[in-house]
Amino acid sequence: MREQLHGRKSPGERLIELVLRACGVVSILTTAGIVGVLIFETIGFFRLVSFAQFFLDTQWTPLFLDKHFGIWPLIAGTVLTSAIAIVVALPFGLLAAIYLSQFAAEGVRRVIKPALEVLAGIPTIVYGFFALIFVTPLLQNFIPGLAGFNALSPGIVMGIMIIPMISSLSEDALYAVPVSLREGAYALGAQKLPTIFQVILPTARSGIAAAVTLATSRAIGETMIVTIAAGQQPRLTFDPRLAVETMTAYIVQVSLGDTPHGTLEYSTIFVVGAMLFVMTFTMNIFSQRLARKARRIL
Repeated sequence: MREQLHGRKSPGERLIELVLRACGVVSILTTAGIVGVLIFETIGFFRLVSFAQFFLDTQWTPLFLDKHFGIWPLIAGTVLTSAIAIVVALPFGLLAAIYLSQFAAEGVRRVIKPALEVLAGIPTIVYGFFALIFVTPLLQNFIPGLAGFNALSPGIVMGIMIIPMISSLSEDALYAVPVSLREGAYALGAQKLPTIFQVILPTARSGIAAAVTLATSRAIGETMIVTIAAGQQPRLTFDPRLAVETMTAYIVQVSLGDTPHGTLEYSTIFVVGAMLFVMTFTMNIFSQRLARKARRIL
């Protein structure tokens, strides 16, 4: 039966099927090529630099005469700015999702949700200069010791940037909670707010967690905001007032600099890229599992 149906396909349908299949193959081959390059270059890097130098050293100065290859300053800067972004984005994004899914009228929802998602369409370089020129001078009026380049202002601006991701995905998870759960809570005498916080949010927690995980991956992989506003000073610190360097900012620094191709210094961008890939890949896998769990619950 399946072969008969396949034989009835028109030439146009077959062409579309081939094009779609080719697009899928290209995507897979591209991903495999990226992973292959990262693995090949990373192996070459560790032939010259030991694992102890990479994982146990606390300094990152591969471009200096006194070379150190400790990755932790870059990881610390990445984690610090991403953590600040999540602290900013999570409450605003979740509250926006609660309002859109539980309180807003359908007409208001159709207007506010696309307007909120416009934030995701602003170029990140605009966010970067906004953090450097506006947010940092504003924060310096209230926070003593805040450097001109720091982790706080790009973290805050990254949080603003990923609010639409958290709000949109969380709103979808909340909106998908079965109406029967709400009606059951109301039948037991619960008011609207207790129903939201004790019934709906716990039911949608997997979808919300997936949204937060994806937003965190987006913050970890952000490049231009931290390159412009966070500074390029790799230091192992969790003080948001100081300048830091993230993994993505370092890749930009070396890629746009005068580092000769094929040198050990140039190969550091691949090992940093491999570490970044492992971090984001792990978080994306985790978020997909949470999303599947949420679909099973709902």
